Amino acid sequence: MGGSKSKSGMPVAVYMKYSVNQGYFSSFVVGGTGSEYGPARGGYKKGKIEPMSDIIPAYGWNASMEISLYDKIRQDMKQAMIHKDTDVRDTMRLIIGAYPNLTVSMTLESGKKTTRVKTPDEITDDDILDIIRKFAKSEKTVLEIKKQSTSDYLELLNTYLPQMATPAEIKQWIQDNVDFSKFKSPMQAMGAVMKHFGKQADGNLVKKVLKDIGNS
Repeated sequence: MGGSKSKSGMPVAVYMKYSVNQGYFSSFVVGGTGSEYGPARGGYKKGKIEPMSDIIPAYGWNASMEISLYDKIRQDMKQAMIHKDTDVRDTMRLIIGAYPNLTVSMTLESGKKTTRVKTPDEITDDDILDIIRKFAKSEKTVLEIKKQSTSDYLELLNTYLPQMATPAEIKQWIQDNVDFSKFKSPMQAMGAVMKHFGKQADGNLVKKVLKDIGNS
């Protein structure tokens, strides 16, 4: 059984081995670099494997978790601080630092319309997802200039975002639901496709899929 690696090199995964002949489990912790390892708990002694309380919890979030994204961001920042994972800590601080930009409209007694910063209770998962998407979009722009496909920072941001639709999923939905006889060109179906997938589909990817369909 394997596990994941931390970008900071901190140990995040316990790997288990089982010896049929000697009848025991052994475990060891692998560092984030993949080149460092050491005994976990109990070494190679015969006995029951105990939970590894010192292993860093997985960073990231999805809607099926029984925790709000607001709370998960704070939780992950605390864990990153404890384990001196500065990259994660700084990213969480960056996200939290954008909360004052979340506002709601209000009307003063004078009738003048203004805005105020949202309270923690008013901040929704979607609010925070929008913040993370903006950071991810900005990072993608930087990576395009550098002619790079990804970065540790972008990968971390993506662990908090809903899984994006793949080209195959987009194409399949289009084939099952779009009647191209109603459009002068496949590209005119862009609105219908984006309405269905919403923020879970990259607009540029949808354009490419429609363009490929038009050329086929």
